Amino acid sequence: MPPRPTYREPHPVTAAPVLTGLAATTAWFVLFGSLGSSLTSYAWWTIGAALAAWAVALLLAVLGDRGVAVGVAVASGLALSIALLFVTLRWVATYDWPLW
Repeated sequence: MPPRPTYREPHPVTAAPVLTGLAATTAWFVLFGSLGSSLTSYAWWTIGAALAAWAVALLLAVLGDRGVAVGVAVASGLALSIALLFVTLRWVATYDWPLW
């Protein structure tokens, strides 16, 4: 019997680029989050930073390193979830939507 064919990914995603994307995006969100002086401004800065990070992740996935794109996407999703968790907690506590 001939040996079974092996299918390999031409550009595999490894842990080092993913961690690099996570670290860079974490620094990105720390810098943008520190610009906010209130919950409202923090949330809007985070939303803007997340949109920019997702655009970069899309560009990296198409043209660059897919591992870094995965790290950027994961970190930006987590940071946006944390910011919107704080917005939701304020909304539930005060019955006032803090983003308007």
